[in-house]
Amino acid sequence: MKLKWLKSIPKGIAGVSWGVPWEKGKLYLEDSICLETKHGEKIPLQSWPTAYWSDGSVKWTGHSAVIDSNEDTFELTIGENKKLNSIVYVEEKGEQVVVNTGLLQIHINKQGTNIIEEIYHERKLVSNDIKLIAMKEFRENQKKVNIRREVPLESKIQHVEIEQKGPVKAVIKITGYHYVEDFQKRQSVLPFQLRLYFYAGTTSMNVVHTFFYDGDPQADFIKGIGLEVSTIVKGEDWNRHIHFGGDEGLYTEPAQLLLSRRLGNAEGLYDKQISGEIVQINQTENGELLNLVEQNPIWNDFKLTQDSADHYKIKKRTNEQCSWIEATHGTRAKGFVYIGGINGGICCGIKNFWQKHPSSLEVAGLSTEHPKIRLWFWSPDVEAMDLRHYDTKAHVESAYEGFDEMRATPTGISNTSEAFLQWFFQPPTKEELIDRMNDWQSPLLLVCEPDYYYKTKALGIWGLPDTTHPVKAKLEAQLNEAVSFYKNEIDQRRWYGYWHYGDVMHTYDPVRHQWRYDFGGYAWQNTELVPNIWLWYAFLRSGREDIFIMAEAMTRHTSEVDCYHFGEYAGLGSRHNVVHWGCGCKEARISMAGLHKIYYYLTTDERTGDLLHEVRDADKTIGHLDPMREFYSKDGQKTHARIGPDWAAFCSNWFTEWERTQDKQYLQKIIKGISGLKTLPLRLLSGPTFGYEPETNELIHIGDGKGAYHMVIAFGAPQAWIEIAQELEDAEFENMLIEFGEFYVLSNEEKLLQSNGILHDKLFSLPMLAAGMVAYAAAKKKDQNLAETAWNLLLDNEISEMCLPIETKKVKTWRTLTEVADITTNTTSQWCLNTIIALELIGEYLPNDKSKKVLL
Repeated sequence: MKLKWLKSIPKGIAGVSWGVPWEKGKLYLEDSICLETKHGEKIPLQSWPTAYWSDGSVKWTGHSAVIDSNEDTFELTIGENKKLNSIVYVEEKGEQVVVNTGLLQIHINKQGTNIIEEIYHERKLVSNDIKLIAMKEFRENQKKVNIRREVPLESKIQHVEIEQKGPVKAVIKITGYHYVEDFQKRQSVLPFQLRLYFYAGTTSMNVVHTFFYDGDPQADFIKGIGLEVSTIVKGEDWNRHIHFGGDEGLYTEPAQLLLSRRLGNAEGLYDKQISGEIVQINQTENGELLNLVEQNPIWNDFKLTQDSADHYKIKKRTNEQCSWIEATHGTRAKGFVYIGGINGGICCGIKNFWQKHPSSLEVAGLSTEHPKIRLWFWSPDVEAMDLRHYDTKAHVESAYEGFDEMRATPTGISNTSEAFLQWFFQPPTKEELIDRMNDWQSPLLLVCEPDYYYKTKALGIWGLPDTTHPVKAKLEAQLNEAVSFYKNEIDQRRWYGYWHYGDVMHTYDPVRHQWRYDFGGYAWQNTELVPNIWLWYAFLRSGREDIFIMAEAMTRHTSEVDCYHFGEYAGLGSRHNVVHWGCGCKEARISMAGLHKIYYYLTTDERTGDLLHEVRDADKTIGHLDPMREFYSKDGQKTHARIGPDWAAFCSNWFTEWERTQDKQYLQKIIKGISGLKTLPLRLLSGPTFGYEPETNELIHIGDGKGAYHMVIAFGAPQAWIEIAQELEDAEFENMLIEFGEFYVLSNEEKLLQSNGILHDKLFSLPMLAAGMVAYAAAKKKDQNLAETAWNLLLDNEISEMCLPIETKKVKTWRTLTEVADITTNTTSQWCLNTIIALELIGEYLPNDKSKKVLL
């Protein structure tokens, strides 16, 4: 298969990890895999399986390589791998894990405060005392006087695990918590998870940091979360430099300026200094300059703070007893800092730095032997995290908030950030640093061509773009327009921030020219009606980097912030709300594995792998939190599950766990549920609400017509079930899916007739949501009339509730905006997803371009 860079060729040596799918029966565990340049040169490769087909062949593989070439494409084939000259070594030595990349020796602690005790290059210490840092803000009110205390938290290591140990890549997973005993003698614990990545023959370390919130939002205000690195810098103060990544290039400052009132820019030395060069000053030749320079202040501390998506500032000071002075301001910093001297130095970066504001980069003690860099994922220079709910009561009837119960708790949620570090053993050029800065802010990933992803059939039903038919061309244009609209909205509406980046809003308010950010269940989308799957399908069929970035951000956010990772709601997520975790509905559809697994398979991201594993038993959580508790609290059932979205989400979780691990107990859970449905008169149309026994995974039939059928199919159930039917080669289950699609669009009379008077039109609202399943039924039966019905669901605006074509208009209000007045993310997500499916399944049955139904 052909591989290419998602964006552009990285500058210099790059350690990269990625995943690829394989056709069923093509690859087996005993096979070796080879990576070659387009000129036939083999590159050492580390490979491992990440998913399996039902016949035992490998479905997805993960790979790591260190690439140092200007090649834009590569070939991945079954064949003999090339042996490594440089290998990552990992060994446990007492209370440490030691990683050797060939250029760096990293001593990782198994306990204590410092994550990394020391890092060596050729037996010389280059960094030490690398640890996680945090700050908490304590609030009191005494006689109308507000008192706030900022207290540093100490990190404690609990467990260290070697997840991969070479030969190309090593991964070390560290778990622990932050601790402080406050003035009220109350312990505060904030768990963390940290993964460190090392590649053979490199001088870099990648960091994936996950922060978990387990506090009381009324009392636990987090002032800062970050990583501190101590390094070694040598040389005169004027030869110690700091480079911050600005909007485009680097902003440079020395610890001491080679500038004087009397001599000015003596012999151009000041020019050289600001360009980052090492400057030699001879006492004999430059004595006067040296005497004057030594009188200049020494700037020890520097800070770049990104306090919004549109502003950062750089400050510096001489010491802790003196004030900070402002150096400059900018818009969107690249999240990059380098400090160094005559011996080289270290550069650090935070991915999505301005997108996940408030963030900052801080340098302390530049003129000292061991200066420190602090990478703040949440900057202490701004207000502390305030994770309280927006109100003290729910607004169910007026604002669609689910339940009167107040379950708006952040306890159990998390947030993941990525950082990068690289050491230099001689002063780098500015060009080298700019290259590294830009590489770190772009997805460094090898990907396949869209037609290869499509050919493997490893990710459900979707098709490649096709503009050969006039209507297809118009539909493709509308699919592109939908992506472009949301891409623009993310920036126009500034949907950025540590707790927001990756999410989009639910419903637009054309009266205020604003999304309903403050209106109950109409604010943040979370994963309502699966925009994640839409964006991932849009990426797979196009290979576009901008769509990948949108989908990656949405996956990171929705899988972490919108879901619970421990506690009462573990394995579930929060429905849409003003506050991401604000809705009283905590459900499995929000955390469903199918929403996030494509990102895992494409990138091999271990944190996302954790999240997929985490939800495998989410059905057990509904044993004490019935999703249907408002409607069926007194029928004698322990709990309930709708066939969709609840049981469908469980199927997605179980299927993902089974294909990843080959653990057959999870396959049996799916088969048990399907087998039970097969025995019922209405089969998949039964229920849709069932009693549920979490311990035995049993769906208990309590009658039919008990709930709305649009809820069955709007949250990823068709994508999960169709993939399962294909993989199990279960013809009867496939017929049940066909039956469901056909039934949805029957007349009311036909529904009543076929269900013995039980099911009727009022139970089957929003038929556009069923277009994909209707298309599936039409394709399987080769039924042109049914196919035309499916297209009608998508192309008739009155039925779809989608205003086609998508057209933006400019409005002048508090500022000039572009808007689509009637847009909702629910409708857009489902229309795009179902259109992609219909184009693949029933593209041959498209209506004529002149049809009145084609309102494009």
